[in-house]
Amino acid sequence: MVTGWRRFFRPGLMVAIVFLAAAAAAAQGGAPYPGTMTIQTRHGFNALVARLEAAIANHKMGLVARASASGGAASRGVKIPGNAVLMVFRNDYAVRMLRASVPAGIEAPLRIYVTENGDGTASLTYRSPSAVFAPYGSPDLDRMAKELDGIFRSIVRDAAGK
Repeated sequence: MVTGWRRFFRPGLMVAIVFLAAAAAAAQGGAPYPGTMTIQTRHGFNALVARLEAAIANHKMGLVARASASGGAASRGVKIPGNAVLMVFRNDYAVRMLRASVPAGIEAPLRIYVTENGDGTASLTYRSPSAVFAPYGSPDLDRMAKELDGIFRSIVRDAAGK
């Protein structure tokens, strides 16, 4: 039988753990992966997508693909807030990535997500390439990812107008 302070310590410890876990989850702000960054912009959704496409080209990266749930919904007559995922990479980086780690190939192309906000502006969200490739534990891949970090920062900065 548990008596005295032990009777209160165990439930108190459990409550503390639950509160700490909840605080940690709230601190993440909806971004479950490390290295995830969201940039609020003053641009509308369509304008931001156009600016992002131009910035990708200006920084000599390739727009590999574009997917948009809001575009698909609109084709069915359904209106949802604008969203688009632009998939970005370049073949010379793909070759380097695969030389460093064939399993890392699943990470390419890297993604930049554009979402429409309630006030008519739009935001950009992306994961830094170094965070995406870090789990593979390859020094060559880490070097390449650091190069891509700078390129992606510049793309996002130019698109956002910052």
